[in-house]
Amino acid sequence: MSAKHVAPEAQALDVLVRWRRDSYVKGMDIGKIGIWFFLDGMSAADSVAFAQKVEKHGYGALWIPEAVGREPFAHSAYLAAHTERLVFATGIANIYARDPITMAAASKTVGELSGGRFLLGIGVSHKPLVTNLRGHSYDKPYSYMKEYLPKMKGALYRAPLPKEEVPVVIAALHPKMLALAAEQTQGTHTYFVPPEHTAKARAAIGPKPWICAAQAVILETDPGKARAMARTYMKTYVPRLPNYTNNLKALGWQDKDFENGCSDALVDAIVAWGSADKIRDRIEAHLKAGATHVCILPIRVDNEALPDPRVLEALAPRN
Repeated sequence: MSAKHVAPEAQALDVLVRWRRDSYVKGMDIGKIGIWFFLDGMSAADSVAFAQKVEKHGYGALWIPEAVGREPFAHSAYLAAHTERLVFATGIANIYARDPITMAAASKTVGELSGGRFLLGIGVSHKPLVTNLRGHSYDKPYSYMKEYLPKMKGALYRAPLPKEEVPVVIAALHPKMLALAAEQTQGTHTYFVPPEHTAKARAAIGPKPWICAAQAVILETDPGKARAMARTYMKTYVPRLPNYTNNLKALGWQDKDFENGCSDALVDAIVAWGSADKIRDRIEAHLKAGATHVCILPIRVDNEALPDPRVLEALAPRN
C-alpha cells in the first residue's frame, strides 16, 4: 500500500513512534544539574545577567516556569540570544494556555532561534490556575494531555525546523501521567518531590526516560531562618494545590503534616537547607534514586522573589 493510502491515524502513530525513537537517540545533553526559578522579580536585563552566571558556572539548563508572569517562550528566546551554550527549558508551559499547533510552533521557533538549546516541558498545571484564572475545564486533565500530545507532534509547521527535534518532557507525579510521559515523550519533569518520589518514578517508567527533578534549596544553616523561608515557599503549593498534596500523601505523609505551615519533617523533605555539602547530598540522593537531571531552586532566605546568587557558585557542577 502506498503512503498516500495509509489511514491518517496510522500516519500519526508512525510519526509519534519515529519521534520517540529519534528523541532518545539524538537527545540533547542538559547535564546533571540545572537551575529552576521564577525570574519575574528581575528586570529583563537582570534576567540576562542571571542566565549568563548560570552558564558561566557550568549548569546544563535554566528552567523557565509559567504562571502569571512573563511568557516563557519569548523569555527563553531572549535569554538564548544572550548566551552561548546554556539550554533553556519550560518548567512548565501550560497546555491549557495554547492549542497543540501553537505549542508546537512556539517550541520549534525557539528551538531554531536558539540553535537547538531548547527543551519543551509541558503540563496540565492546576485547577485553580486553569479553571478559576483561565476559565477552562479541568475535569479530565490526563485525557486532555493524552489527546494533546499526538496533535502537537503532528501539527502542521511551514517554517525552517530546528536541526534536531525539540525534546519534550511532561510534568508528572502520579502513575498514569508518568506512564504517558515514558510512552510518548522524552520523560518527565517532577516538582515538589523528595528523592523517595524520584525512586518511585524511576521504578515506574524504566531506565531510559528522563527524570528532571526540581529541588528547592536554601543556603542557610540556622534552622529557624531556613524553615521560615521554606514555609513561605511551600505555602503556595500545599495544601492548596491537590496535585502536590495528594502526591505527598501517597508517599506516606499524613494530614497533620500539612497543618500550621507543615511539619518540620515535611519542610525538610521538600526543601534542602543547610551547608553547601548538606544540600549537595540531597541533590546526589535524587541522582542515586534515578534522576537524570536535578534542577535546583536557589531560594534566598531574605527575599523569596529573587534567586540566591551564592548558590550558583556553591553548588556549581563539578567537572
